[in-house]
Amino acid sequence: MSTGIIVSYDGTPNDDDALALGRLLARAGASLALAYVRHSREYDPRREELAQHDAERRLEHGATWLEDSDVPRHIVVSASTGEGLGRLAAEQGSSVIVFGSDYRTPPGRVEPGTSAQSLLDGGAVAIAVSPAGLRTRPDASISSIAVSAEGADTAAEQTAQAFAEALGATITTPSADGVGLVVVGSQPGAPAGVVLLSGSARYLLETVRAPVLVVPNATPVTLGAA
Repeated sequence: MSTGIIVSYDGTPNDDDALALGRLLARAGASLALAYVRHSREYDPRREELAQHDAERRLEHGATWLEDSDVPRHIVVSASTGEGLGRLAAEQGSSVIVFGSDYRTPPGRVEPGTSAQSLLDGGAVAIAVSPAGLRTRPDASISSIAVSAEGADTAAEQTAQAFAEALGATITTPSADGVGLVVVGSQPGAPAGVVLLSGSARYLLETVRAPVLVVPNATPVTLGAA
C-alpha cells in the first residue's frame, strides 16, 4: 500500500493550492484522498441533509479540479479541523496531511492557517503546506528538494531522499533558487513521532517560497509498500 496523502479541502481557492501540492507529492507514488471537516451535526434532519450535501459538493469540486472522479473522499465531523484530520489520518494509516496557506497569504508565501498550526504543534503526522497561488502554476514541479533539520535526527533527510529518488529530483539547500519542496525536521528533543517546530523552523516558513513538508521527530515519510 502506497503512502497515503490527505488533502484538507473546503472548496476555497487556497485549498485549490493544497490540491496542487497534493498532486505533486502523489507523483512520488503515494495515494491521494480528499477530506472535508464538518464541525457539528444538525439536529434537524432536513438541515443535516443539506449540510451533508454541501460537504459532498465541495469534495466533488475538488475531484473535478484534480480530474480524478475516483479519488477517495472523506467527510469528518469534529469540532476541530486539525483534530478531525489527525484522527482520519490515524484511521487510514496516512502519512501526510496537506493544507493550503491562510487565505490572507500573499502569492508565493507559505503561511499555515489555524488548523495546520494545531498539527504543527504536537501532531502525529507529517504536515505539508502549499504556498499561496500554487494552483495558478500548471507547470509547477518538484525537481529539487531542500532539507532543513537540527540536531541528530535524520527523519527530514530520509524523507527528502525518498521523495528525490521517486521524483528524480536533486537535493539542494533552502536558499537555492527554484526549490520545489523544503522538508523540515521537528525540534530536537521532541517525542518520537511528534511534530514540533523550533523557532528557526518557524522563521523558515515565514521566508521560504516553496511548498513545505514538516515531518515528525524520528519518523521519516517513506514511500512504496507499507
